[in-house]
Amino acid sequence: MFLALWPPLAAVAPAQAHSGSSAPPPPGIQIPSLTHGQMAVIDRYRSDILALAQRQTATDPTFRRLYNHGNLQFTYCLWGLMPGSLGDEESPFNECSHAYLATAKALLTYMATMPAAERDAKALISAIDADMVRSGASWILCQFSGESFGTGAVVEPKWRDMVFHMPSLAVLVATVAALIAAAWSIFGTSRARAA
Repeated sequence: MFLALWPPLAAVAPAQAHSGSSAPPPPGIQIPSLTHGQMAVIDRYRSDILALAQRQTATDPTFRRLYNHGNLQFTYCLWGLMPGSLGDEESPFNECSHAYLATAKALLTYMATMPAAERDAKALISAIDADMVRSGASWILCQFSGESFGTGAVVEPKWRDMVFHMPSLAVLVATVAALIAAAWSIFGTSRARAA
């Protein structure tokens, strides 16, 4: 948790936040963007996508890079636990949510080209596509909807913006208070035993 909250200790260089079109493409395997509406649909199917990926025994470097990058990006995004990370465009975790969900979609698309996963991946793509059509997901956009990603860079949350986003700030304050209470409890017990 400390490593995730302290960006200077991170070993992977962060991506530039919402770069303009004049910026070079992100390094590594290119990952297409997805709309804000598609995020919600992919989030509903992410566990199915990962379950299919975990069943694969014959993999290649592209598969492994997409799979590992998605898991790393999900961790940087604090496992999707921050309030509003999917639905609130102002959340400091919204851009990194775009990144890990776009990677899950790219992983599924890639599995559709793998002989062992092709049938199941295509069935899952059909189910997701039908869900997206029903919800009109491609029409719901946000500031990060056109952003593409790459496996060579991790999109970090906007840590400084946490103090201006009340739901994120509330979670941060509650976490710090719980850690202080736990430390107080441990040190208080140790002192009582020493006395």
